Amino acid sequence: MSKAITCCLLIVGLINFVPVLGVLSAQHLQEAYGVVLSSNDLIILMRHRALLFGILGGFILFSAFNKSYQVVAMILAGISMIGFAVLVHGVNGFNASIHKVLLADYVGIAFLGLALGLTYFDTRNT
Repeated sequence: MSKAITCCLLIVGLINFVPVLGVLSAQHLQEAYGVVLSSNDLIILMRHRALLFGILGGFILFSAFNKSYQVVAMILAGISMIGFAVLVHGVNGFNASIHKVLLADYVGIAFLGLALGLTYFDTRNT
């Protein structure tokens, strides 16, 4: 079961890590989210957001190979991805790029749920 948990966490980690590319430039962010970043203040905030995703995704990837950190990583990933889904559904309309991010998070949530279930059954059988 631990190989399946590792695989699930690798997928979740990559989904969370990919936005780190936004640290490189505002252009990456605009293309990824389908938005126009019209001020330096907004660019700074969005690039910092990308950096935080890099940290979160990196931690999730690290936890895939370090069992003692897996539950914490799953909790953080769940808060982030479910929180994003709740925020998206709390507004009246969003662009196609945001919809793609939402779909990626749904995939991540599904693999996260699988990893949590496998972890639960793994600890019960130990």
